[in-house]
Amino acid sequence: MNIYPNSKIKHNDAELYIARDATEKFLAVRGTGEAYEALQGGTAGEIKRCPLSNRNAKALRELFPFTNPSRHKGRPFTLGLGDRLGTASPGHLRLIRDADVFPVLAQQSIRELNLTGRTYDDVLSAAVWAVFQEGWRKGYGADGDHLKTPEEVQMALDCGFTMITLDCSEHIRAVEGGAPEEIYGAAVRYAAYIYNRFLRGGEADFELSIDETSFTTSPEAHRYVAAELKKAGVELVSLAPRFIGEFQKGIDYRGDVREFEREFAAHAEIAREMGYKLSVHSGSDKFSVFPIVFEKTGGNVHLKTAGTNWLEAMRVIAQADPSLYRQIHRYALDVFEEARKYYHVSAQLERIPHVSELKDEELPNLFENNDARQLIHITYGLILNAKNSDNTFRFKNKLYQIWRQHEDLYGQALAQHIGKHLDLLGVKKIDS
Repeated sequence: MNIYPNSKIKHNDAELYIARDATEKFLAVRGTGEAYEALQGGTAGEIKRCPLSNRNAKALRELFPFTNPSRHKGRPFTLGLGDRLGTASPGHLRLIRDADVFPVLAQQSIRELNLTGRTYDDVLSAAVWAVFQEGWRKGYGADGDHLKTPEEVQMALDCGFTMITLDCSEHIRAVEGGAPEEIYGAAVRYAAYIYNRFLRGGEADFELSIDETSFTTSPEAHRYVAAELKKAGVELVSLAPRFIGEFQKGIDYRGDVREFEREFAAHAEIAREMGYKLSVHSGSDKFSVFPIVFEKTGGNVHLKTAGTNWLEAMRVIAQADPSLYRQIHRYALDVFEEARKYYHVSAQLERIPHVSELKDEELPNLFENNDARQLIHITYGLILNAKNSDNTFRFKNKLYQIWRQHEDLYGQALAQHIGKHLDLLGVKKIDS
């Protein structure tokens, strides 16, 4: 049995820690008292062996307040670290342990929940267990990302999420040559309605997303939206415009970097004047513009990543089980067009090397190929939900088994890849 040393903690007459054996992780409890009684599990010798379940995560949050998510209002650089698998957060926390960054560990959209078959309770519980395992005491956020309906907002808040990202794309009208109020007026009214109904005076941060549109958000439109919401008494913590150029999934920024710099500087100035942060969505791997993002915001910015963590998990599969990766890669090619309905990508499959022509040790290099990255990036839901003829999972159980066995390898991959993000964003060490 391997014990995670940073998880060791006492609660009155009980000692608790996370441990792992050949098959699974679990919470071990020794002793007596409130913690022993509150956590569900079976006895094994001197310990009570408790599964890392949603029920036990809720009990843990009652016992240890540091495992609860908190708001990030007032913190300069905040980083959304969407974890679609529930396996990345320990590696993320090890990476940022000495970095000046506030992590939003639980970050999922309804689309991601549907594609992975998870719930908001699952997402938050995974963050809770990671925080406990790593002994993290610096706080973390939980973001109900790209929510669109009152029911979705209520669900996230009921689960304990501390940030609501409202996606107003369905209320934005594409009016060619129209004034900002013609295009964004309905979105402003809807945002004010959601804020007043669910968030005014509450304990959650409010981010407005106006980036899911087919056209760029001009600085004039941004200023209109911000001014109208301020007039309505809406307190934004962050706002996500649609920036010029393309922020496609899993690859670097596509567009004129100098033009991006001019536009981004204007957006950053508006956010500064209005008292909130810019939020950069689909922020994974946008290495060429990270220095601009840091410079123009002075490091006061929210950046969202998610899919790149899944890609690093799949890189681990390519390294640890090449045969399984080959099967998954071929399946992804078969379902790519179906997955493309959900995401805008520019991948061209004919530019991806054939896995049959690659040696095992060459497979991880596919993750340096933009087309292959987007192929694997957008097919995650279909890969995880693929079934055999007997209705068992085709890949999912094997994948999680490998990720459990190679947790350290995954953590190293995340440290290298997300670490590159932090370096280019100018994130400093706390003691520097």
